[in-house]
Amino acid sequence: MAPILDIKNLYKSYGTVEILKDINVAIEPGDFLVLVGPSGCGKSTLLNCIAGLEPITSGSIAIGGKDMTHVSPKDRDIAMVFQSYALYPTMSVAKNITFGMKVRGVDQETQDRKLKEVAHQLQITDYLNRRPGQLSGGQRQRVAMGRALVRDPKLFLFDEPLSNLDAKLRVEMRAEIKKLHHNLGATMVYVTHDQIEAMTLATKIVVLKGGIVQQIGSPSEIYNRPANLFVADFMGSPAMNLIPAKTKRNGTGMLIEIERAGGEIITLHDHHTESLPENVIIGVRPEDIAEAGFRAGEDVQEAECLVDMVEHAGADTYVVSHLGGRNVTARLHAETSAHPGEALKLAFDLSKVSYFAPDTGERLN
Repeated sequence: MAPILDIKNLYKSYGTVEILKDINVAIEPGDFLVLVGPSGCGKSTLLNCIAGLEPITSGSIAIGGKDMTHVSPKDRDIAMVFQSYALYPTMSVAKNITFGMKVRGVDQETQDRKLKEVAHQLQITDYLNRRPGQLSGGQRQRVAMGRALVRDPKLFLFDEPLSNLDAKLRVEMRAEIKKLHHNLGATMVYVTHDQIEAMTLATKIVVLKGGIVQQIGSPSEIYNRPANLFVADFMGSPAMNLIPAKTKRNGTGMLIEIERAGGEIITLHDHHTESLPENVIIGVRPEDIAEAGFRAGEDVQEAECLVDMVEHAGADTYVVSHLGGRNVTARLHAETSAHPGEALKLAFDLSKVSYFAPDTGERLN
């Protein structure tokens, strides 16, 4: 099956400033691709290049197997949903949704049918005669999505569509977009700086930093096997713990030595890793550090740690210790008896750890 979107060797510069560098991404029909990264990483620029709103400096973009590199936006068979909604304030909701079809000469009967279908799908039937100014932010975003949906394009492009909404509404609209993707089987490209949004919506994630692709993979690959220190730190909330450590070969595995506050050293035995450089950064997710006794197995290693801080967060309690000169967060059960200033035995699941090179930041295992 040919990719529905195929970006090859894409570069984008403004004068002498390179914004995007050698981007190569391909997605299949029905994929939900999320472009994620910090502000200024080039994700919205890349979306605008896909849409044809920005010319590219070199490389190619194919949509549906056809080269679209120099094709105007209106002929790319895409529909775009913007952060700002971009609705016509003087038109009713119904007219906003059908305007594009009217311009393209779609007959009235088809316009009415599609409007009815989309309004029902997005639960905005009751607002069709209102103006955008009479709607809430969430309702306006639904109208903007409705306008895209009636086009039935090859690609839906979303540019931070939820960033203007409050936290509760964001979660609701996120579920709405996920349901839409599932029901329509549509192909979507979605830009966000919110890594939770990326993890929950995507079938495939592209992590960008400084216009360069850091990693492409499924949410599970990006979360469990980050390609480098940047991805490890950026994806996940709380972030992955990144702890400087020293290693020594020991029979079939490696000993991992981590300095503890007060100068004492914690030693963990990784039975399955056969080779590591002397200095590493060990990456371990907060949920892979449990209270001793709550996890068992040869890959689970226990060590006594001094508790610096305890944060109660409903179903979870976060316990912070100081290891390897860094704050290290463990995600424990709500009823933990941990108190600041006390020693607590923690269990590290070494089957889940990542190792990174301190100098390059690249993943080692």
